[in-house]
Amino acid sequence: MASAFDVALSDLTLAGARRGERGAQERIYRDFERPVFNLARRMTGDPDAAADVLQDTFMKVFQRIGQFRGDSPFGMWLRSVAASESLMHLRRGRYFMNLFSTDESMMEAVGFEDVSDADLERSLGLLPGVPRSVLWLYHVEGYTHAEIAEMCGKTASFSKSQLSRAHQKLKSLLNPPNPEPDAKAPDVAPCLTNLAKPT
Repeated sequence: MASAFDVALSDLTLAGARRGERGAQERIYRDFERPVFNLARRMTGDPDAAADVLQDTFMKVFQRIGQFRGDSPFGMWLRSVAASESLMHLRRGRYFMNLFSTDESMMEAVGFEDVSDADLERSLGLLPGVPRSVLWLYHVEGYTHAEIAEMCGKTASFSKSQLSRAHQKLKSLLNPPNPEPDAKAPDVAPCLTNLAKPT
C-alpha cells in the first residue's frame, strides 16, 4: 500500500541537510510536513498536539540525520520518528495511566448501522489515545507488534492487548444500539485502509 511518506528525496538534498544547510532542511520539511502532521493527528486525536509533534519530529530528525544510514527510504525513517514522538506525547499526557477514561455513557449512546469512512473516523476519535495509536500503527502504518512495543517501551503482549481492546471498543461503537439477535459486529480492519489516504 502506498504511503504518504513515499516521497523521493535527492542525494543532493540529503547531503545538504546532513551539513546543516537550511535550504535543504526546508525542502525536506515542505515535502514531509503534511504526512507527519496527519500521522500525529491520527494518533493523538488533537490538531494542537499534532502541531507540537510535528515540530518535535523535525527537530529530532535534523539533530539525528547523521544517524540515517540509507538502509530504508528516508520517508520510512522519518515516519518512525514521527510515530515515536506521537507516542511520547501521549505518554507525557498521562494517557498511559488512564487508557480508558473516555466517557462510557457517551460511547454507549453512539450507534451506527453501516461502517462508512465518516462513521469510522468519528468512532476512532472516541477511542482513548494509546489504543487508537496502536490500532493506527498496526493496521494503517504496517508496524508489527514487536516494533510498536519497542516504541512504547513495552512488550509485544501490551501491543496485542491494546489492539484487541481497540477492536472491541470500535465494534461496540459501530454496532446498532439494539442489534438483532443474529447481528454480527462488522470487521473494521479493512475499512481502516481507506482512511490512510493523505488529506
